[in-house]
Amino acid sequence: MKKYEKAVSLVLVAGASLSALYFIVKQNMEAAILSMTIMFTFTNFFRSRTFKEKGHVKEAKWMRNMSALFAVLSIVVLLVIVSG
Repeated sequence: MKKYEKAVSLVLVAGASLSALYFIVKQNMEAAILSMTIMFTFTNFFRSRTFKEKGHVKEAKWMRNMSALFAVLSIVVLLVIVSG
């Protein structure tokens, strides 16, 4: 992973984590859950790329699938929040 990619991944994961903490403090659990699922999507995606670069193909595939699962769950949570 290139240097700027690590910086981007750090900013995205940290932003999602901090927003989850913010919403937990504000007691907005729906938004906190959305932020956490987005955070898990980012962390698993970047972990997948790291595993692939190291040659761990099986682990990379698992992390990619977990990232896709959390992306779908993020959309579901967003739809639940929007629908009321």
